[in-house]
This record gives sequence, C-alpha cells and structure tokens, in this order.
Amino acid sequence: MWAASCLASCCAACACNACTTVVSGISRRSARIAYCGLFALSLMVSWILREVAAPLMEQLPWINHFHKTPDREWFETDAVLRVSLGNFLFFTILAVMMVGVKKQKDPRDSLHHGGWMAKVVCWCLLVIFMFFLPNEIVSFYESMSKFGSGLFLLVQVVLLLDFVHGWNDKWVGYNEQFWYAALFAVSFVCYVGTFAFSGLLFHWFTASGQDCGLNTFFIVMTLIFAFVFAIVALHPAVNGSILPASVISLYCMYLCYSGLASEPREYECNGLHRHSKAVSTSALTVGLLTTVLSVVYSAVRAGSSTTLLSPPSSPRAGADKPLLPLDNKSSEHEEKDKAKPVTYSYSFFHIIFSLASMYSAMLLTGWSTSVGESGKLVDVGWPSVWVRILTGWATAGLYIWSLAAPILFPDREF
Repeated sequence: MWAASCLASCCAACACNACTTVVSGISRRSARIAYCGLFALSLMVSWILREVAAPLMEQLPWINHFHKTPDREWFETDAVLRVSLGNFLFFTILAVMMVGVKKQKDPRDSLHHGGWMAKVVCWCLLVIFMFFLPNEIVSFYESMSKFGSGLFLLVQVVLLLDFVHGWNDKWVGYNEQFWYAALFAVSFVCYVGTFAFSGLLFHWFTASGQDCGLNTFFIVMTLIFAFVFAIVALHPAVNGSILPASVISLYCMYLCYSGLASEPREYECNGLHRHSKAVSTSALTVGLLTTVLSVVYSAVRAGSSTTLLSPPSSPRAGADKPLLPLDNKSSEHEEKDKAKPVTYSYSFFHIIFSLASMYSAMLLTGWSTSVGESGKLVDVGWPSVWVRILTGWATAGLYIWSLAAPILFPDREF
C-alpha cells in the first residue's frame, strides 16, 4: 500500500512537471498553436464523454429530474453541449478581456500569450462547472449554437475566398511562364476533380428506381455554379482568373457531397450507406479527425488573415511570420518588439474559437437533440444536410459578389 502511494505520488509529480515544462515552452509565435491544441482537447473530451458519461449523468438529480428517464442518446448529447458551453465561455471571456489591445506593451498582450497553466486550470474548472448547471441553460445554449454555427461557416467561406484570391495574386505576380503554367495545371486538375466528383455523386446518391429528385437538384445546381464561375471569371469586364473559380467549384462540390453524405442512413437515396445501418468506430474517428482539422485550420487561418483581423494601426497580419518559431533567436528581440502594434485582433481570434465551439457541438450532436433517425452517428441528419448545402450556395454567392462588386461599385475599395 505504501509503495503504491509513493508510486502514485511520483507519477503525479512527473505529470505536473511535464505540464509545467510544456506550458512554459509556449512562446509568442506558438501561442496560436497552443490555443488550437486546447480546442482540439475540448473536442476529444466531448467525444469521450459522449461515449462514457451517460450512465453517470443519469444518476445526477439536477440533470435527470424527469418523470421518465430519457434515452441514453439524450445524455450523450447533453454531455457534448455542456463541454462545448464551457469551451465557449472560456474563449468568450478571453475575447472580452482582449477588446482594445493595440500595442504589444499592453499588459493584456502578455495574458494572451502567457499564463498557460492558469488558463488550462480555468478551462478545466469551467467545463466541470457546466455539469452543475440546470438543463434550461444548456437547452438555451443549444438553440444559440445553431446561429453561432452559421456565423462560423460564414467566416470559413470568407477565409477561403481570401485564401484563393491571395493564392492567385501571388502566382500571377511572379509574371513568369512557369507560374502561369502551374496556375493552368492546378485549375485543370480542380475542374477535372469537380466533374469526376459530380459523377460519383450521381452514382452514390441518385439510386435507380427511387425518387431522388432532391439529390439530383443539389448536384445539378452545384454543376451550374461551376460553369457560372468560369463564365463570370473569364468575362472581359471582370478580367478575373480561372484558378479561384476552379478551387471554389471543387469546394462547392465537396460541400454538396458532405451534405448528401449526412442524409439519414435509412434514406433510400443515400446509396453511400444504404447497406449499413451503423458506422464503425474507425470511420467515426476519421470523421471526427477531419472535423478537428477543419475547425483548427479555420481558427489558425483567421488568426493569420490580413483582411479580417488586422486592427487599423497594425501591420499586415501574418506577413512573412510563421506560426511556430524556427529557432530560439526570436526570443532575443521580444523586448524590443514590446512597443510594436499587435499583428492581429486578439479579441476576434478568440471569437472564432467561441463560434467554433458552437459549430463542433452541432456536428457531434447532429444539429439537434432529437435522436432516432441518426442514432450515434456524427453529423448526420436533415438539419446537417441543409446547413452544408446552404453553405455551398452562400460560397457561390460570395464568390460571384467578389467578382462583380468592383464593377458595380468602382469607387469603393474591396
């Protein structure tokens, strides 16, 4: 017994020292990556509690106060929402605290980049506290999460448009034959991928002998968008480029696939999963990992955006600055940099994570607390279908607007 106690104490001390070493090694440049790591941790906690916390939550009287105990899926959904709420409050509090930070000499700049042990402890306490809240607060948060998720998807679309236009401008700016050829090659591959993808969608989601008019409409509309993108981009009045049009076409087709794949498994037109009512743990893990990478990329991209986050007094965010330091020499110049303006809006950066917390909760709960048509599947159900399809249409509209706006309003800067 004494030996076991000593061993446990040693393990705890080693774990504490390891955590202290990790958080003390986080520098200014790697702070954004650390926030992404904390967010990814919240998704893993949500996933784990979604699988194992239901039996315990059934025993909590302030959660299970119903005359008839709900199904297990209700408790799984509730666990995800409570972790998401704690994550949302954590990043929202940071966003409020960082309002108005313009110079690196502001004391709050150090709070944004440092104090990681305290941040992790506060995050843990917030998540634990969420499990003592009444169900009415969690239900209200679930309703608000649907709107927050829509805002996050809109931010994703804007970041994608900013990325593809910047990518095109950079390659065209080289003004060399090689880069023009590379631009054409990438555009060609994207268009081939778009039309090949559409063929697979027709094969998977328009089953013969079934009334699959809705799926056919979704796919045909996406193909029409692809043709419209090319026509508008190559119009002499627009003088655009085929590269952004091809990338946006492929992305819209992916969103169409993502929406169709989220249709209920028993739906006769969902040929991709028509022969299986359940999904293996490995398939669910891959789906969750894809979600994590997508959300983390959006947050990192938002933190590096030159158009969305830079305050008026700051230099262009992310210009020639890696997210992670390549060596230790940068620390020597940190004191000299104290008087410099911040390179991106810390407050908006944390808002991105707040919205992403809502979005991830909707993904893990199928956009609704009602279960039955989706069971334990991640991101499956008609609400998810329409969210993805509408996001694709919004992407198409914003891209066409980005081409047409400079012509319609020549006196304004876009």
